[in-house]
Amino acid sequence: RIEHLWNRMYRGGFYRGGPILMSAIAGIDQALWDLKGRDLGVPVHQLLGGACRERMRMYAWTGGDRPSEVGIGAQALVAQGFTAFKMNCTAEMAIVDSHGRVHRPMAKALLRELEAYHPMFVEEPVLPEHLPCLKQIAGGLGYPIATGERLFTRYQFRDLLADGMVDIVQPDISHCGGISEAMRIASLASCHDVALAPHCPLGPLALAASLQVDAVNHNAFIQEQSMGIHYNQDNDVLDYLVDKSALAIEDGYCRIPEGPGLGVEIDEAFVEERAKVGHRWRNPLWTHEDGSVAEW
Repeated sequence: RIEHLWNRMYRGGFYRGGPILMSAIAGIDQALWDLKGRDLGVPVHQLLGGACRERMRMYAWTGGDRPSEVGIGAQALVAQGFTAFKMNCTAEMAIVDSHGRVHRPMAKALLRELEAYHPMFVEEPVLPEHLPCLKQIAGGLGYPIATGERLFTRYQFRDLLADGMVDIVQPDISHCGGISEAMRIASLASCHDVALAPHCPLGPLALAASLQVDAVNHNAFIQEQSMGIHYNQDNDVLDYLVDKSALAIEDGYCRIPEGPGLGVEIDEAFVEERAKVGHRWRNPLWTHEDGSVAEW
């Protein structure tokens, strides 16, 4: 009873939403959809109404946290067949970036400077707490604005969409409450003719879940994935799969997984091996030249 259990988890406490609770719900929700699909012997997208596409256009990350690292990586991705890539365009500056490193006054100017380069979209030009200013600073731009990786419920997206502030929503299925809530957010976005591009710089389960959602939402137009991203050290996304072809990318596209459940099989032995090493990843703590805290 996925819907019932989701509501018990979300509505069962006095305090709701936020990254910790919604991420926990997301993990359980994805597992429940996977189990139901496996029990019935069908991929999750069949349970959600059936696929409206056979494959999904993908994009990859290039370079690291500095713009100087972007060029070489971009050429390599094009050689691999990708037709789109994401880049960080600033370091620890009060200027622009897809990480919300920008302050509102500079964002307004910089967004217009980027028009000459015709980006597919600019992501998270300001931090989530400053989203109400998007209409002011991005109005009239000749390219789309995307945001949403740090929003955690449909209610936050509702307010964003109602004010016409965004062209592309980017819920993270592992943080926004799972497949169940992502489907609601995608449907809400479609009511405003807004595209869906799920945020996913994560592992194979998150990517497989994202693709299941992409499969059944007509407004899904491109999918993030983190194979080869500079944060992956010692092992990469596909290393955790028994059958690596389940998430293979060819000519910049990934076929929607057709196996039961999420459509991937995790190599449990490899997970146990990596668990012995463990990890305690934290994002870098950056400072400006004057010693004040900078956005990462």
